[in-house]
Amino acid sequence: MTAEQRKILAVMLVPMFMSLLSVSIVNVILPDMQRSIGASNSAIQWVLSGYTLAFGVLLVAAGRAGDLFGRGRLFVIGVAVFALGSLISGLSPDPLVLNIARVVMGLGSGLLSPQGVGMLQQYFHGEVRGRAFGMFGTIVGVSVGIGPVLGGGLIAVLGDEWGWRSAFLINVPIALAAIILGRFWLPKSAWVGAGSESVNSSDGRTRADFDPVGLVLLAVGTLLVMLPFLERSAGAWIYALVPIGVAIVWLWVRWENRYSRRGGSPMVDMQLFRTRSFAYGASLTSMYFVGMPGIWVIVALYLQNGLGFPALHAGLVGLPSALLSAIAAQAAGRVVLTFGRKMVVLGVAIGLTGVVASALLVLAHESWGISIWWLLLTLGITGLGQGMAISPNQTLTLAEVPVEYAGSSGGVMQTGQRVGTAIGIAIVTAVFFVVQPIAGYGAAIIAGFGFIALVIVFAGIIGLVDLARGRAKDRREAQPVRS
Repeated sequence: MTAEQRKILAVMLVPMFMSLLSVSIVNVILPDMQRSIGASNSAIQWVLSGYTLAFGVLLVAAGRAGDLFGRGRLFVIGVAVFALGSLISGLSPDPLVLNIARVVMGLGSGLLSPQGVGMLQQYFHGEVRGRAFGMFGTIVGVSVGIGPVLGGGLIAVLGDEWGWRSAFLINVPIALAAIILGRFWLPKSAWVGAGSESVNSSDGRTRADFDPVGLVLLAVGTLLVMLPFLERSAGAWIYALVPIGVAIVWLWVRWENRYSRRGGSPMVDMQLFRTRSFAYGASLTSMYFVGMPGIWVIVALYLQNGLGFPALHAGLVGLPSALLSAIAAQAAGRVVLTFGRKMVVLGVAIGLTGVVASALLVLAHESWGISIWWLLLTLGITGLGQGMAISPNQTLTLAEVPVEYAGSSGGVMQTGQRVGTAIGIAIVTAVFFVVQPIAGYGAAIIAGFGFIALVIVFAGIIGLVDLARGRAKDRREAQPVRS
């Protein structure tokens, strides 16, 4: 890895870590935040929902903007917007200001995240790209596991008032450093978009072909699909938005194909989905994220509400999982091109083993009093599997994607992850809260683990189908050509 590539990684990965950390850290600081600013349950819900919606809705459009106008420029703008939202969040006097600030943070995350994936595609190739995606997988794993620990630790050290505020304010100096380093360390080509993606305007000049109709259709469709799963308290009627959102996404696909046939440059080239590695990999990661993120929600509910654990102790349970995920992602990134999709399937299988073992452990704790701290081990197995599956899958999924579509394709993948996460957490928490009043917290978390295991099985099946397809292709190519 060259010195320039190391600088690109340093600039890129730290802000991406911040944006992902801001998802996991909030769950622990919510109670103190709610007491501090006097927020109702519905108002505080938007601290989670507003960030997630803004993040998910913007990803593909932001990825396309980076492809056209320069990934470095969009990355730095995203970091600046994220820093502004973090500053306002940390100083918020009331729930309204906090919720608006969290939307701003989500917009910043949505701007910067696809640029990171796009720059990995642009500046890293072959084995080095696998290692770079391994580092990206490390960031994902550590951010999920360390967030609750960091949030609980800040509250323990700084108190109820400034503990939750510092969880946002800590982002500001880091973001400012990233902006300064990005200006000097990112190569000149990162600030230049794809010149071929322009069309002539009426005055003879050229302009970027941004496909505004496609942008609006996909943003509205994604919003309507995600919103019901993030705002379940609105009532059953809100789920009527889901089929409307799906219909709008279908219209978006039709529009993108039509726009391409007319000679325009669509926001997402639908030919990407004819690339089997991209289609299978994007489907696998979307399905995987329907399951896995919900683990940490139901574990926190079980430990804190069911067993009375303080926030810091509940957060520590996820620490081995984060560390093992980081180590596995690094190791897998070095050998992913050697083992290919087999490594992804093995990682999914190991993750499934950890989920099943965690369910059996809770059953043993409820039945025979076995220490619940063995979750450190079983959830660690889950983290190990995640590190072996997610970053290698990312590498293989984007391997055949043209560089000019690196940002938008990365945005498509991450949108699938965000939508999958929203749907999965909504379903797994619904399962938990339906079972808990009837059979108790132990049965509720076991039922939640059961749903997650079922989803991971489906993700594994997608991986196995892709693996079988790849082997069949290799056999065909190995056969001698008959004259």
